[in-house]
Amino acid sequence: MLLGDLGQLIVLFFVIIDPITSFAVFFVLSKDNSTEERIRTAILAVTVAAVLSYAVLFLGNALLGFFSTTIEDFRIAGGIILLILGIQMALGQSYQAPGGSGGNHKSVQAIAAIIATPFLSGPATITAVIISVNDFGTLETGIAVTVVLAFTAVLFILSAKLNRFINKTLVQIMSTVMGLLTIAWGVMYIRIGIMSFM
Repeated sequence: MLLGDLGQLIVLFFVIIDPITSFAVFFVLSKDNSTEERIRTAILAVTVAAVLSYAVLFLGNALLGFFSTTIEDFRIAGGIILLILGIQMALGQSYQAPGGSGGNHKSVQAIAAIIATPFLSGPATITAVIISVNDFGTLETGIAVTVVLAFTAVLFILSAKLNRFINKTLVQIMSTVMGLLTIAWGVMYIRIGIMSFM
């Protein structure tokens, strides 16, 4: 294992997984939840993302083939989810799973699912993992993914503890800005996915 290659992979996955952006979205989505719920959400989101990433790490294209789908199908589906989420965030609405308790309280599982994919382990991550395994091997790719996801988990848990000190107006501004960016990402995912079929 070459440390130079490993360093490059860590940087690559840091850019693709983008813990900072995911941190901002996580912070906004879980702003009404308690500290304990936010920590549980953080752990669950990163765990789900890790499971998906490791599944692709070891199974790669065979996994997509098993579900009769492609990276581009996954990209369009993720884009639709991001589009809906972005509209809700921009309008100040809560993201809540069906059957939720109502109000502004959001389900731990619902937030964790939307953060895990398509944010942390979306089409870009899946594609990068498949290519990196081919170019650098399973071990180095796995270590790089693990390092970035561990860093992400630390960020999320810190946000859960810092929430009480953050001004609510700032959170609302963040929500609107991140909502608009999320809409743009959703449109981009859908556009790229559709163009691949043309």
